[in-house]
Amino acid sequence: MNAEQASYTFRTIIQGDEGNTFHGYAPALPGCHTWGNSIEETRAYLRDAITVYLQSLIADNEPIPTDTGYETLETIILTKPTEQYV
Repeated sequence: MNAEQASYTFRTIIQGDEGNTFHGYAPALPGCHTWGNSIEETRAYLRDAITVYLQSLIADNEPIPTDTGYETLETIILTKPTEQYV
């Protein structure tokens, strides 16, 4: 990276969508959404969308948001209900 470059890291979410496509977005960047026919394609389009989004903010002298969110995965184990709970 040279003096004219900056590095930014954002969480991205990719979810299955209608018609066997995938929807991708960056929660910290309102309106920054895309879709693709595969996860890999959606990731590539999302990188492009984030790049253009950030370039637009810089051109308009707007601040670059920081991603302050976090994600966790939770596994919940349920047992079959007993007769008393049915």
